[in-house]
Amino acid sequence: MNKKPFKVSPWIIWCSSLFLGIIASVPKIAERPFNVAEALVNSGITFLFSIFVWYYNIYTLPTYSRRDINRGLSIPRLVASLVFGIGVMLLLAYIQQWLLSHINFGPVMLMVEVRGIMINLGFYMILHLLYQNYQNQQVSIELERSRSDNLGAQYELLKQQVNPHFLFNSLNTLKTMIEMDDKQSVDFVLKLSEFYRFTLESRKLDLIQLKEELKILSAYMFLQKARFEDGIHLTNNIDPAYLSSLIPPFTLQLLIENCIKHNIVSLEQPLEIRLYSENDLIIVENNVQLKMDPEASTKVGLNNISERYHHLLEKEIMIESDDKIFKVKLPVIHEHTHY
Repeated sequence: MNKKPFKVSPWIIWCSSLFLGIIASVPKIAERPFNVAEALVNSGITFLFSIFVWYYNIYTLPTYSRRDINRGLSIPRLVASLVFGIGVMLLLAYIQQWLLSHINFGPVMLMVEVRGIMINLGFYMILHLLYQNYQNQQVSIELERSRSDNLGAQYELLKQQVNPHFLFNSLNTLKTMIEMDDKQSVDFVLKLSEFYRFTLESRKLDLIQLKEELKILSAYMFLQKARFEDGIHLTNNIDPAYLSSLIPPFTLQLLIENCIKHNIVSLEQPLEIRLYSENDLIIVENNVQLKMDPEASTKVGLNNISERYHHLLEKEIMIESDDKIFKVKLPVIHEHTHY
């Protein structure tokens, strides 16, 4: 990420310095008789010193770290700026004495030095506040961009979970059904088409209604039943009152796919999967019968679902497991939430 450099507008620098120069000449203008030379020299010295203070403090800003900014004003840097400014103002006072030799140098030098300290202190404080505000904005931008990039990456990974292996297995199942002249082959093609239509329609959405998610799951389970037949069973006991609630798309499909990936699915050992609602939670539960030679797990599915709930909704999913049962509990997302 290209960080926008900190800048102070030259217009602000020059106009504020000119304004201070004019203000410094006001006492001379009020004197009678009015001495034009003294007013111009006094104004010019103040103007030049103000320009110097601006650019000197801006030049030293790269030595600031974010830690310095968070701690507040840097006293050593402030003292260094004041000492250096006093030296420069002393030099300008000598120049003023050289130009206006008739003026009593002692009182003039004291007045010039006091003015220089006030200008230096004021500009240092203003510049520090501007720089602190700039750093805070940069931190906010970085955090927001990081959050956005992270969430975007999670979405892309989650969408990619509808993986090529599923399509490959589905096409193999379809090939077998056609060879066996299975009458359900046409329905299989329609369900496969319907599933991928849901995929295309939902991939740009952050949340969809639960009833739409169940349609995706229904098409997915039809395809799996054609492949595994009675080796897999799904029961849905979700309270109809939750059908209008929201859920990240493909959450249930990915959880079912995760069950199939890690467990034995066969006629001898059917995989039993239950969907039900309880205490404002949608629960996906399956019996544990782990494969002897399980597929390599990327842990993308569960992690991405968890990250989606956390980043998008500031909610957490719950996972419970033992030797017999594996459960994933999803918080119900109501339509009236701040999202």
